[in-house]
Amino acid sequence: MIQIEGTIANGNDFSRYIIKYRSEGLDLYGFMNVPVGEGPFPVVVLLHGYVDPAEYSTLAYSTRYADALAEAGYIVLHPNLRGYGASQNAYNPVGIGDTIDTLNLLALIRSQAGVAGPLEKADGAHIGIWGHSMGGGIVLRVIEIDHDIDAAVLYASINADEKVNLAFFEFDGRGNFKLQTTEEVLRSLSPSTYLDRIDTVVSIHHGTADTVVPTEWSHQLCSDLGTLQKEVYCYFYDDQPHTFQNSGDTLFIQRMIEFYDQHLR
Repeated sequence: MIQIEGTIANGNDFSRYIIKYRSEGLDLYGFMNVPVGEGPFPVVVLLHGYVDPAEYSTLAYSTRYADALAEAGYIVLHPNLRGYGASQNAYNPVGIGDTIDTLNLLALIRSQAGVAGPLEKADGAHIGIWGHSMGGGIVLRVIEIDHDIDAAVLYASINADEKVNLAFFEFDGRGNFKLQTTEEVLRSLSPSTYLDRIDTVVSIHHGTADTVVPTEWSHQLCSDLGTLQKEVYCYFYDDQPHTFQNSGDTLFIQRMIEFYDQHLR
């Protein structure tokens, strides 16, 4: 069950709460933005990227995207992934644990949507998902498994092929020690192996000045999804770094909201 542990802020447009839920025996935390009004409101699950856990705070850089969505009339759940903030840590090779936690969170949202409690204003039939960097890798896995997600935003996402991630990043791109295994196992764990299973509409965004995650990876994903005749929209932002700034960030937020408005309402 998703529980409210406290209120962080009440504003004119939305209220922000600390939430707690259980997954795989772990206590996981995060925040939830709930718009002012009667609802029902569509829901977006927003997954942050890699940050040094020692420097992470619940209201991290990704908060501004959650706030923009709440101001536009979306309930937003922003979990702290395993080992972040107060969330407990556990074995999590190439983000498999985070994927399971996100799927469990989605199941809880659907079971509690429209029922008296934290999610009584939620429209459980209209759910989107959003992921930055390593969060994008989680999103890819999730939408290959959960076919009831209506729309997904990938923002400077890591590679869909875990072999590429392991070769490129220090550790495994998520702060964990690199998984020592065979190419066959890595292929079985890679979202790239199952792209044909995606039914969700996908919107991909990447900056051309990204020095953390190569822009070419999003170009490749756009091409692969297009070849499979998936519904995908791709945007590349001149001179924008891994986390967008100024006018590029404003444009991204505008496109993000327009995309969800089109597919979640």
